[in-house]
Amino acid sequence: MHLVGLMSGTSLDGVDAALVRIDGPLSVTLIAFVHREYSVTERGRVEAVLGGGEIAEVARLHAALAEWAAEAVDAVLAAGHLRADRLGGIAFPGQTIWHEPPIVSWQLGEPAILAERFGVRVVHNFRSRDVAAGGQGAPLVPLVDALCFGDSGHARVLLNIGGMANVTWVPRRAQLEGVVGADTGPGMAIIDAVAHLVDPGLRYDVDGHLAAAGTVDDAVLADLLEDPFFHLAPPRSTGREHFGVHYAESLHRRVPGVDGVRTAVALTVESIARCCERFLPHAPEVVLAGGGAKHPVLVAALSERLAQRDVVLRHFDELFFPAHAKEAVAFAFLAWLTLHGQPGNVPAVTGAEGMRVLGSITPP
Repeated sequence: MHLVGLMSGTSLDGVDAALVRIDGPLSVTLIAFVHREYSVTERGRVEAVLGGGEIAEVARLHAALAEWAAEAVDAVLAAGHLRADRLGGIAFPGQTIWHEPPIVSWQLGEPAILAERFGVRVVHNFRSRDVAAGGQGAPLVPLVDALCFGDSGHARVLLNIGGMANVTWVPRRAQLEGVVGADTGPGMAIIDAVAHLVDPGLRYDVDGHLAAAGTVDDAVLADLLEDPFFHLAPPRSTGREHFGVHYAESLHRRVPGVDGVRTAVALTVESIARCCERFLPHAPEVVLAGGGAKHPVLVAALSERLAQRDVVLRHFDELFFPAHAKEAVAFAFLAWLTLHGQPGNVPAVTGAEGMRVLGSITPP
């Protein structure tokens, strides 16, 4: 079955689209990938709603997100030389607007627009069933990590650094028993936001230049790490409701300039390392994916920190396919499970009462 997986993450940088072929529960092949970047205006619309926009803005963004996603689907089908009528489905997790488990996890993006445009089934609303079953609704990628990206001979940690960061400890490839996963806290969201406050002309810390010029404020870092979230045992998840613009503004006031950017990098690194040390069994390697893999200061600091426990940092690209496609591929796989009536959550990770078939299906 061919599917398109979409992803609009907490980094708010755009829509990822992956065209994949799935030949079974352990066989996923990436055929093509595109990134449809948000314009400054489009990102501003998303940020306005995240900041508590009017209901009309929310409703219009619900439709606009699907239109932007449709453009990404068009582009990835062209890149993969595949007609839409060859697709078995489109995975459309939408853009998370409010994440407050165990009450709600709410994503915008109208799936009917995609179903009408391409004439294929659209799987959406992935998180709600897990939340209804008492879970966090996130992270959902750990099941895919376990089935597709573990090592056959030893334990491995899969780390994704997007707007937020999450980890999955996998004992062996295709082994779900014993899998542990959690959100570790902020990934790039605070780093990017502080970089923008330091230089309003930047949307993110390009090539890590600001962080490289700064110094960690150890006292502020120690205080930030006392945040109760970092002490929660899994299951746990978070988002921009906690680690968002107000958090970044507070850090910027306390540590202005490039030192604030470098301190934000240290916060991401240390929160990842501590989550692994406190809550995950040991693994000899951590495999890194996500936008954070492109920030050289973060990567170097994380590699040095993990080496203190004889853990090697490896890059997802080296082992599989381009790392920036991973989450879109993962949601294509989750949609495949849904279409086959198979569960897509790991209760030990999300805290749900049991395994559940995820998502809703809008017919063609």
